[in-house]
Amino acid sequence: MEFFPIQFLLSIVLLLSASSSSSSITVTLPLTAFPSLPLTHPWKNIKHLVSASLARAQHLKTPKTKSNTSIQNVALFPRSYGAYSISLAFGTPPQSLSLVFDTGSSLVWFPCTAGYRCSNCSFPNVDAATIPKFIPKLSSSARIIGCRNRKCSWIFGPNLKSSCRSCSPRSRKCSDTCPGYGIQYGSGATAGFLLSETLDFPEKRVPDFLVGCSVLSVHQPAGIAGFGRGPESLPSQMGLKRFSHCLVPRQFDDSPVSSPLVLDSSPESGDSKTNSLIYAPFRENPSGSNAAFREYYYLTLRRILIGRKPVKFPYKYLVPNSAGNGGAIIDSGSTFTFLDKPIFEAVAEELEKQLVKYPRAKGVEAESGLRPCFDISKEESVEFPELILKFKGGATLALPPANYLALVTDTGVVCLTMITDVNFLGGGGGPAIIFGAFQQQNVLVQYDLAKERIGFRKQRCTGN
Repeated sequence: MEFFPIQFLLSIVLLLSASSSSSSITVTLPLTAFPSLPLTHPWKNIKHLVSASLARAQHLKTPKTKSNTSIQNVALFPRSYGAYSISLAFGTPPQSLSLVFDTGSSLVWFPCTAGYRCSNCSFPNVDAATIPKFIPKLSSSARIIGCRNRKCSWIFGPNLKSSCRSCSPRSRKCSDTCPGYGIQYGSGATAGFLLSETLDFPEKRVPDFLVGCSVLSVHQPAGIAGFGRGPESLPSQMGLKRFSHCLVPRQFDDSPVSSPLVLDSSPESGDSKTNSLIYAPFRENPSGSNAAFREYYYLTLRRILIGRKPVKFPYKYLVPNSAGNGGAIIDSGSTFTFLDKPIFEAVAEELEKQLVKYPRAKGVEAESGLRPCFDISKEESVEFPELILKFKGGATLALPPANYLALVTDTGVVCLTMITDVNFLGGGGGPAIIFGAFQQQNVLVQYDLAKERIGFRKQRCTGN
């Protein structure tokens, strides 16, 4: 998440526009996979997914630190990237909105007010002129957050109160409201102000919920449901003990499917099926100056194997240093897994060795932005190895080929759906591995917040 004063964000918006704890309860929501373009027109869409994933990775790896001005740590990406969304209802009476589900950021925000403006927000199946908006004046529970409200300090830091003006009844110029937030990241931006609202579920109402009311955005046609580790995230505000999801596989088509996202605030999980989950502890977040890194879910990844062969790269990349460089995080907001260049090259090299009998499709690599790609069009049968992730404590997640390879042409070319940035030759800063949504499909993933661990189980994520 990159943060700037709201005035700076507004100038960026104009420039880009011109250029183109609660009672225990378990809540289950539908989690919908946003479709991509059909396979018959792959290049533009796949290159868009690659560039969006790279922009997302750069944003997660090199966010700005929080400031005391008009800033907030949220990550945004449009639904047409292949993100997943949930429908949430806010206000009295409730107004329902579809938001992107994001474990890599914390603030929950939605397009807000009748005058909401979104520049460069036309995507497949999205019309910028008809983006659903929250209308505060239609809700009797909407309140603007004050400067001295502790929730304002969640966004702008504990020193904000000392800078709040002492307003007298005679003064008409001073303001005691929380500053507006402005966020720039990856390929887009958003700006707005903070509200206290009621979050409404069928079985539960959460009053005084901090939410962002965005009044303008660039390249962001939907709001964000932040599920990160910050105090402003949905899990933190609801006092969840755990949440879990099972992402349905996407085939780069327009078929809408969904699977449940389970929000659980009970002391112990009521789902007996989770007993079969394989758990690994979360890694302690870096304690450096970059506050954004403290919002990520760091994994205790120990080794990557392709088949039974370990991928060889320096172990230092798997452990974040005090500045936050290195380590592996899990992020529902990234379409494809990002690997720092030394790791990516090691993975690609080992994959090429094991698939040497299949010709490289370098023309497809140049068109799609993915590599390596293999031509299997003349094969009657194919064999691909599993990609295995080993974690601290012995937990192992073996990904089938469908989780790391994709058929990108209808003539029989498959490509690795992991990416790197050639500009970071030595690996760059921030997390070295960002475990994306494509690699999580057909895997039940549980974030056990109470026990500081993550659980995995391979299963079929059946669409609803």
